[in-house]
Amino acid sequence: MIEHAPLILDVAGLTLSKDDRRRLEHPLTGGVILFARNWENRAQLSALCAQIKRVRADLLICVDHEGGRVQRFRTDGFTHLPPMRVLGDLWMKDAMAATKAATACGYVLGAELRACGVEFSFTPVLDLDWGGSGVIGDRAFHSDARVAALLAKSLMHGLLQAGMGNCGKHFPGHGFVKADSHTDIPVDRRSLKALMADDAAPYGWLNNTLTSVMPAHVIYPKVDARPAGFSSRWLNDILRGRLCFDGAIFSDDLSMAGARLLDGVEVSYSTAGAAALAAGCDMVLLCNQSVDGGQAVDELLDGLANALAQGQWQRRPASEQRRQALLPYTPIQLWDDLMTSPQYMQALDCLP
Repeated sequence: MIEHAPLILDVAGLTLSKDDRRRLEHPLTGGVILFARNWENRAQLSALCAQIKRVRADLLICVDHEGGRVQRFRTDGFTHLPPMRVLGDLWMKDAMAATKAATACGYVLGAELRACGVEFSFTPVLDLDWGGSGVIGDRAFHSDARVAALLAKSLMHGLLQAGMGNCGKHFPGHGFVKADSHTDIPVDRRSLKALMADDAAPYGWLNNTLTSVMPAHVIYPKVDARPAGFSSRWLNDILRGRLCFDGAIFSDDLSMAGARLLDGVEVSYSTAGAAALAAGCDMVLLCNQSVDGGQAVDELLDGLANALAQGQWQRRPASEQRRQALLPYTPIQLWDDLMTSPQYMQALDCLP
């Protein structure tokens, strides 16, 4: 039995290489995140997912597929889904039509991915649209936390209909700061009271609907000096304790600038990964590092193993249970069958 496989990593190309297979076989690897470079067409994607499952059936195959500008697969029949702001705009005209459209978006998103073997998408974005964040922007449903929460819940209902879990991000909120945590270290200087009243509110309202959460690589200095994804206060005291969330917690990408500076010191991927796991993350992501040989991925695998041996983080059976709970338990519906199913065709008609 696998004790705890916390690492979600990427693969280099359209098929698995020997190095990809070796890394996927590693006992610390728990899943794969796919990108546009892993996509050529549906047949190729299905074959790649089947290859991954032949290496280890328990690996979770993930993707960032939200709609709008964050949609990795866009051709060969995949529906172009709108950015989530479109649903928020619709809400202002007809709230019930917006919730119906959100459910349709979630179902189409999940069903198309699952028909190709992809099992999980890091969606929905729960960040609020405060108007200043370029990296969030129209990925957010709305500026009102109540509207964002209700539309996200409707979208997650659609994902559930497709047999897919969900991931609310970026806890407690990335929409207020202008800096992009991919390239910078954003700092949000609001108080905990202000954050809990607005940006973090959907996480409490949706604590029994969310199957996973991804914290932001943002520092909230009035709460903790570390970014939320490396903060036990945010993850254990607030998210798990105060907001009563018991699902999986993923770190955001460890290669982002916002993950590379802890306590004012630039750290390695393995140090960052061990710190995130020690703080309360169940899984950590390292993205876009398998290309050009993948030395960084190998260093992370070795580094996490060494950090485990040195007691810098601990394997937790509950974390492994949360990871495996994200694996789909309903059978895949083949693409051709999906295209002619009444539920799918009705959902397409409901898209905005």
